[in-house]
Amino acid sequence: MKIIPVILSGGVGSRLWPLSREHFPKQCLPLTDAQYSLLQQTANRTKALDVSAPIVVCNEDHRFLIAQQLQEIGVTGASIVLEPKGRNTAPAIALAALEAEHKNLEDALLLVLPADHVIRDVTAFEKAIQQAAELAELDALVTFGVQPTRPETGYGYIRAGDDFAVAEFVEKPNLETAQSYLDSGDYLWNSGMFLFKAKAYLSELTCHRANISEAVTLAYQGRTEDMDFVRIDPEAFAACPEDSIDYAVMEPTKNAKVVPYAGDWSDIGAWDALYDYAEKNAEQNVLLGDVMAENSNNCLVRAESRLVAAVGVNNLVIVETADAVLVMDKNNAQDVKKIVKRLKAEEREEHMFHTTVHRPWGSYQTVDLGERHQVKRIMVKPGEKLSVQMHHHRAEHWVVVSGTAKVQNGDEEILLTENESTYIPVGVVHALENPGKIPLELVEVQSGSYLGEDDIVRFSDRYGRSK
Repeated sequence: MKIIPVILSGGVGSRLWPLSREHFPKQCLPLTDAQYSLLQQTANRTKALDVSAPIVVCNEDHRFLIAQQLQEIGVTGASIVLEPKGRNTAPAIALAALEAEHKNLEDALLLVLPADHVIRDVTAFEKAIQQAAELAELDALVTFGVQPTRPETGYGYIRAGDDFAVAEFVEKPNLETAQSYLDSGDYLWNSGMFLFKAKAYLSELTCHRANISEAVTLAYQGRTEDMDFVRIDPEAFAACPEDSIDYAVMEPTKNAKVVPYAGDWSDIGAWDALYDYAEKNAEQNVLLGDVMAENSNNCLVRAESRLVAAVGVNNLVIVETADAVLVMDKNNAQDVKKIVKRLKAEEREEHMFHTTVHRPWGSYQTVDLGERHQVKRIMVKPGEKLSVQMHHHRAEHWVVVSGTAKVQNGDEEILLTENESTYIPVGVVHALENPGKIPLELVEVQSGSYLGEDDIVRFSDRYGRSK
């Protein structure tokens, strides 16, 4: 029996703004662990099993971030399948199943795991997988139901029958109904985790939603591959209907089974869920970062870049980042997405980027921004290189703070070390590389009539980027 972890990492997590942004989504953040992101915790969770390299399905904008985080925890050989556009879980899992078939692993078991779940009871998790594997080997489509611990209205439910049968899928209930589910003992939280053979899933998808199956197959057949990435045909995939695996497959199939998982579990969907999951002090506060709280109770306060002080407040979520601060009654945690929607409507960037932006070669942080100038701190990882490029509207001054910079400045190639600098005039072709063994850190001062990131003409790029 071979198990292939399929990690679904297509979401953004707008309800965890301002920490989660479109270009740095919640699954890539260390929300419940000081060292590992949710994605890394998910991948680490499968290492104790006899598993093949994972298949990760993600947004194209996140591809380098995903690859870097897998590399950091020693995961090699992963297939990173890039969705041109989000089409919900049924098509995403179909892409993973087709990738498994392409690798001649159609009889392997796909362990489908959302990238943003938290599971601390790994022993109970492994036991549930072992139970599920016995059923999946017989071509069952197995979902995992979490034993409920409270009358939760934010989750769907599964009514369990005899012999692991699924008696009924139930939508998110009101509080009274949720309490009745808890009291009956017959209902489990719908976890969104699954185990089945690739060919069994594709067969059921074709049977119940042939239009999704046909569109995804056509899109996958038109794929291209570069580096670790599998790029799906964007036009064909855009024609694919959008639907969840529950609606498209699990509800209509006759082969659904549910295995209970009685351990610790959370999907960390919003700030109140993170508060519920985290350890609290004597005042029932969750204080993260440089925080001082006086005469305050039942609060979650997270500071990312400066001191945050809370005095005489109760039941609040306060989250500070370098460019935004959220203050919210914990009972309104689901409404953060309304702020994100307004940011989009007003064409602001705070829903997209942090002040620190990650790139495959390293990262940059905006320190100061004016009408005709911008100051950035740039970090280039050892051995990495930015694209060969030029700008129509801005000049750049580079000052090396630490490390060694190999600079192409027009026809000239120079090495710069600590405290040395160079000037890149408007329109001059240039490139920056770190040939050393330690990170290169420098300060970049831009000046000109237009400072947008889209004022880049790339001539060559080792990461396959055209923009």
